[in-house]
Amino acid sequence: MYDIGKIGITEALLHKDGDLTAEERKGFQLHTVIGKNILKTVDFFKPCLFIVRNHHEWYDGKGYPDGTVGDDIELSARIVAVAGAYDAMTSTRPYRKALSQEVAINELVHGKGTQFDPMQVNTFIEHKLYSMLSITGEIVSKAS
Repeated sequence: MYDIGKIGITEALLHKDGDLTAEERKGFQLHTVIGKNILKTVDFFKPCLFIVRNHHEWYDGKGYPDGTVGDDIELSARIVAVAGAYDAMTSTRPYRKALSQEVAINELVHGKGTQFDPMQVNTFIEHKLYSMLSITGEIVSKAS
C-alpha cells in the first residue's frame, strides 16, 4: 500500500530501462504525495498516511518529498523505508536483476545513518525480518 501512488506514474516511467532524467525523477518522486492523496479519502487508511508520504525520507534529510531528518520521520515510515528498500533490492527491475539477500543486507548496513535509521536496520537484520518477505515482497509465514 505504501507505493500505491505509483498508479499515478506512467507505465513508461515505471518500467524505464535505464537512468531517469532529473525531470523524470521529480515526476516519479510525486508517487508519495499521489499515494497520500488517494488514501486520505478512506478513513481506514488515515492512520498510515504519513507512511505513504514519508517512506522515502532519508535519515540524513536527503530524501523526499519533504527532506525530513532523523527521528522527525515517523517511526513507522522509518521501518517501512528499510523493509521497502530490501524488497526493492531483492526484486528484479527493468534496469537490473534482483540482488542477493547478502548484497541487499550489506546495502542496508552501508546506508545506516544516511538513508536509513540505524536502529531500524539493526532490528531488521538481528531479528532476520527479511526472512518474512518473499521475493515479491509478500509477507510469508515462517512455516512456509
